[in-house]
Amino acid sequence: MNTSSSSPSTPSRGLHVTLWVAQLLLAVTFGMAGGMKALTPIDPLAETLPWVADSPGLARFVGTCELAGAVGVVLPAATRIAPALTPLAAAGLGVVMVLAAGFHAMRGEFSMIPVNVALLALAAFVAWGRWKKAPIRPKS
Repeated sequence: MNTSSSSPSTPSRGLHVTLWVAQLLLAVTFGMAGGMKALTPIDPLAETLPWVADSPGLARFVGTCELAGAVGVVLPAATRIAPALTPLAAAGLGVVMVLAAGFHAMRGEFSMIPVNVALLALAAFVAWGRWKKAPIRPKS
């Protein structure tokens, strides 16, 4: 018999805190990376990221997607306005990381793939956590 005061379907405070930390890590990481790709002039950006010289339009597109994901992974949950967008934003960032890993593999940049995999895992955790285990209720 369970003597706990919370039901098994009630997420723990620890899970909520862990998800918020993960969301903030994703927001900061993708906000900085996306801002750099979306806003830095192409020539200086290509010095840091050599692939940008081959595809500047892709860099701007990826940067914009990363910025949108960074905002989406925190803002809807924080304001409780359409919080169902948070796991969708996290899933979108996960897709960006899968595509980034494939892109780096095609270019032979295998040292970048562990970073992509780590960010994919973090994004998947947030998507799963905010969709299934600890969703945030919308404002009523």
